[in-house]
Amino acid sequence: MFDCLTFASILLKSNMKDHNMTEKETFDVNDDLNINADSEIPGSVKLSNQEESEISLIEKLESEIKEQKDKYIRLTAEFDNFRKRTARERLELEQVAARNTILSLLDVLDDAERAEAQMKKTDDIQIVRDGSALVFQKLNSVLQQKGLKPMESIGQEFDVEKHEAISEIQAGAEMKGKVVDEVMKGYFLNDKLIRFAKVVVGK
Repeated sequence: MFDCLTFASILLKSNMKDHNMTEKETFDVNDDLNINADSEIPGSVKLSNQEESEISLIEKLESEIKEQKDKYIRLTAEFDNFRKRTARERLELEQVAARNTILSLLDVLDDAERAEAQMKKTDDIQIVRDGSALVFQKLNSVLQQKGLKPMESIGQEFDVEKHEAISEIQAGAEMKGKVVDEVMKGYFLNDKLIRFAKVVVGK
C-alpha cells in the first residue's frame, strides 16, 4: 500500500515524461516541414521558384533569338536566289531581243549583197542608185518596226534635253536659238531618246 508521498512522486514523473515526448514530436514535425520561423527571410521554396522563373525567361529569349536568326538566314538566301534569277532572266531577254533584231536585218544584208553584185555587172548609174535606195528603204522599214524613230531637229528650238550643239553661226533673228543644220541625226527607240542630235545653232 502506497502512501501519499510515493503516489505523488510517481504522478510527477509521468507528467514530465509526457511533456518531454510532446516537445520532441513538435520538434520533429517542424524539421519535416522545414518552415522558417522568421517571415522576413525568404525560404528555400521561394528562392527555388525565383531561380526557375529566371531560367525559363533566359531559355525563352534564346529561343526567340534563334528563331529570328533562322528567318534572317532564309530571307538572305531567298533574296540572293531572286537576284541571280532576275539577272539571268534579264540576260536571256537581251539575248532574245538581239537575236530577233539580227534576224530581221539579215534580209537587208541579203539585199545589200545582191545590190553589190549588180553594181559590179553594170555601169548604169541609175540602176546603182535605184538598188541602193531600195536597200536603204528596207533598212529604214525594219528599224521602224523595231521602234526606231528619227528626230526632227532642223528649224526647231535648241533643246539641251535632245540636242548637242557643236557650233553656232550667224543666222538672223528668225533662226536665233534654233537648229540651223544637223551634223548627226538623233533617234528615239520606243519614244525614249537613245542618241542626241549633233546640231549647229543660230545666233
